[in-house]
Amino acid sequence: MKIRDRGIEIGNLPPGQRNCLTDIPGVKVGHVTLDYPLDKTGNEYACTGVTAILPHGGNLFREKVTAASFVLNGFGKTTGLVQLDELGLLEAPIMLTNTFGVPAVTQGTLEYLVRQNPEIGETTGTINIVVGECNDTHLNSIRRFPVKFEHALQAIDNATENLSEEGAVGAGKGMVCFGFKGGIGCSSRLANAGDLTFTVGCLVLSNFGKKEEFRHSNFASGSCEGLEKTTDGSIIIILGTDAPLNERQLKRVGKRTGIGLGRTGSHFSHGSGDIVIAFSTANKIKHEVQSSLETRKQLREDHLIMNQLFTAAAEAAEEAVVNSMSQAESTKGRHGRVVEKYPFV
Repeated sequence: MKIRDRGIEIGNLPPGQRNCLTDIPGVKVGHVTLDYPLDKTGNEYACTGVTAILPHGGNLFREKVTAASFVLNGFGKTTGLVQLDELGLLEAPIMLTNTFGVPAVTQGTLEYLVRQNPEIGETTGTINIVVGECNDTHLNSIRRFPVKFEHALQAIDNATENLSEEGAVGAGKGMVCFGFKGGIGCSSRLANAGDLTFTVGCLVLSNFGKKEEFRHSNFASGSCEGLEKTTDGSIIIILGTDAPLNERQLKRVGKRTGIGLGRTGSHFSHGSGDIVIAFSTANKIKHEVQSSLETRKQLREDHLIMNQLFTAAAEAAEEAVVNSMSQAESTKGRHGRVVEKYPFV
């Protein structure tokens, strides 16, 4: 269950209806979860998956959205962020998986978009695929490459505007957070000032931290027998909003997710890939237009709503991390290893 279902509220702003990234109209999330032995002994095990985030249900290549990324700590292996930041546009689903699954997921997403858009690589340019990753080697036999290109296609096909699954699902199946089971977590906030109300939604892939660093340890109802030793790990934070922000403003809002991450206990460790990808659905930018000029709506920087958006980003990120643990179940992986769920109240 989500942390709010346990009677614990984080932050001051109200959540959206689902308390999920999909509270932003049009946004879809889909998962494919891999959970099976890879050999007769069971020592080698697929405990991993793929998660797809679609900013809208149309053709993302032909109708792009404004986007930006921000790197809190760069020990990560992503694709597509160089062009994303150069042009300020997202033209493909945001895909999440394990570290060694990035090539296969990139290929699968590319195949999806090429099939959908026969002009790619023919009468127009190429396509920028965005994939983020975390390392799930404690539970997943990553060297066996269980993630295949077709799993990316399945995750995209599974994407829905409904409440997203959370915890040990999709790309989060094998992830560990603060020594306990982590994975996919979501949250949202409503930012309001005057006659303006916008939604900020967050989805995280949590895979970081030592158990003694978790700052919400007062939530525990029993003993905390988490893993004694964990690697620095990583987190990918996806932040979406329907507020009309340009790419520079999105980067500013995206930075504030680091505040929420810090509130959970993270200090952006040396070996941690802590990466934010932010997008706005307010403007759809067509791939081909006749005019040399375009007009977009954009919030003024000095409007009171900007501080509300900053607050929303911090609160949603913090709660999404906690939800990734609150929603997760104890999970068994390779070599018989088990990562226990956190003993929340």
